[in-house]
Amino acid sequence: MSSVFLSSSQFPIFCTTKTHRFACQASPRMSMNQTTPPDQQSPNPKTILSTITNLLWGQSLPPGLLISTVRTTWNSTWQLMMSQLAPSDSSGRTLIVRALKGLEDAVPISIAGPGQDGSWEFKDSPISNKDRNILVPGKDNANGCRNLKGVYGLKRSGGYSGRATVPMLWDVEKKEVGCNESYDIIEFFNSGLNGLARNPGLDLSPKELKGKIGEWNGVIYPNINNGVYRCGFAQSQDAYDSAVNGLFTTLEVVEDHLTTSRYLCGDTLTLADVCLFTTLIRFDAVYNVLFKCTKKKLIEYPNLHGYLRDIYQMPKVAETCNFSAIMDGYYKVLFPLNPGSICPVIPSGCEHEVLNTPHNRESLSLVNKTMHVSVA
Repeated sequence: MSSVFLSSSQFPIFCTTKTHRFACQASPRMSMNQTTPPDQQSPNPKTILSTITNLLWGQSLPPGLLISTVRTTWNSTWQLMMSQLAPSDSSGRTLIVRALKGLEDAVPISIAGPGQDGSWEFKDSPISNKDRNILVPGKDNANGCRNLKGVYGLKRSGGYSGRATVPMLWDVEKKEVGCNESYDIIEFFNSGLNGLARNPGLDLSPKELKGKIGEWNGVIYPNINNGVYRCGFAQSQDAYDSAVNGLFTTLEVVEDHLTTSRYLCGDTLTLADVCLFTTLIRFDAVYNVLFKCTKKKLIEYPNLHGYLRDIYQMPKVAETCNFSAIMDGYYKVLFPLNPGSICPVIPSGCEHEVLNTPHNRESLSLVNKTMHVSVA
């Protein structure tokens, strides 16, 4: 019996398959006319700071010195947190392949949500959700752990001090991690569970396209999937400039390619498309704002946005795209990038009604077939 933890930087998820091993306290209101005695008034933070500064350094302290000291301390702390908190959106790929293959019954999941300390926590009671088809955080149904690190620490006498990453395939019988490499998991879902899948005929990695899939993954992963993170977590201007240039140059290449091709490898949806989709669906809501990928929004690319809508409108895919959870998973967890944890409104271009507008990309398949017949 096996299980899987997934995370779309929306929520980590844990899946199980039975036949495969890998598988506030209220306060009295005060009248506006009441005044607080001077000895009971709250101290002014600026006054406190000035007093401490004068006590420590005297009146002659240059204002810039204090700012410089605070800035240096913050930068050092920031870089440390950046190196530890950089998330991954790869679990969204696992959810999509699971949905497309019809593995929901064979591979049940447990979902965790972001905690105050940046870790992933399970919820005793599922988060309220108006759309029951959308995945939301709940209990760890396989082990009863309170957080993801607790799952990783099972059978470890000294506990677990490493990063608890998702997606993760859990071996329920051995009580240990079977696999936490996302691409290995989606390949396993694609071809290793056909006996349990409701859509076993779907092959997202056909033999004749493996070469093209590999070529596209070699372009997309470093420049787009990982490129947005290299932008958001860049620790120098040069590093950011290099990452953002690579990102948008590659987006232009893909935009041009999609002018005449419905999917990356032609008329067939493949794992390469799944990997690209999980970054594109988060682009305008998260990466464009929080990760400073600001040159253009995805909605400004007609072919890429049409391609995004094409995949989003496939059966069960929209159910894996919980934008409220996606926003919380980034804006409320990545403290170094958003210290106030203020979550902005979801862009109008990411609303379900917009993503459900006609994409007309099926016409590309018809054109390609007509051209093939004519040549033949």
